[in-house]
Amino acid sequence: MGSLRGILEASFATAVSSPLLSRVVGRLADLRLPPAILAPLIRTYARAFGVELDEAAEPPGSFPTFDAFFTRRLRPGLRPVASGAGEVASPSDSRLSTIGPVPSSGELEQVKGRSYTIEALLGSTDEAVPFRGGVSATLYLSPAMYHRVHAPVDGRIVGWRYVPGRLFPVNGPGVRSIPGLFTRNERVIVFIDSEEHGRVAAVLVGAANVGRITLSGADLVTNRGASAEGVRLPAPTPVRRGDELGVFHLGSTIVLLVADPHLAPAEGAANGALVKMGQALWRRS
Repeated sequence: MGSLRGILEASFATAVSSPLLSRVVGRLADLRLPPAILAPLIRTYARAFGVELDEAAEPPGSFPTFDAFFTRRLRPGLRPVASGAGEVASPSDSRLSTIGPVPSSGELEQVKGRSYTIEALLGSTDEAVPFRGGVSATLYLSPAMYHRVHAPVDGRIVGWRYVPGRLFPVNGPGVRSIPGLFTRNERVIVFIDSEEHGRVAAVLVGAANVGRITLSGADLVTNRGASAEGVRLPAPTPVRRGDELGVFHLGSTIVLLVADPHLAPAEGAANGALVKMGQALWRRS
């Protein structure tokens, strides 16, 4: 029975992994609908998935498209950002699928009995070197959550890389059934240099029904048929914990890598825990 379940999950994940299908979903989410139609649709979605509408900066009737609602901003001050020395903040509202050290082998656990390498995740052998012996966290964003991504550390954005790929679902069935899922899906990696923690990589992983990923302060829009691209900024961009890095337009998962080997999980940051953007994930031990 378990084997059959795995085959069915893998077949479904493969069927919906086409970037074209997610592109179509993204275009539907961009349709401008009359408030009399869109506002009830948003409220129905919120009831179905448990969205906390009172956290949004704008009421349901103010959004021109479903995508505008999905990428909504929160009311100011709703997510205090960890500001203590040696703290690394959560980049998003999410469920912590995994949090722990990066082994010297450079392999990260996708699910029990299945792993992938940081080289494959980052699309570079050289970029993976600083993270061996550091720490990592996998953060899953459910359909109910706030989908903007923020800087986890103070530092300087030194570049980013876009890696095209498929768009397998990143939910439980997808993670269980697709080997190397996070290395096969479309993703954007933002590299930050931090004086406190060394190199940090925030890997924004696309998923089924993610019409696109956008970066704040850059022209990148994913899922448009672009080729692989790496951009090293001529002048690093200063960033503070809590500054916005990018946006998921439906979907997804973040894999966070920090080179600092002296970090310990903060209180409440454990496998399976729900965390809010700005909450401390690690503190220097």
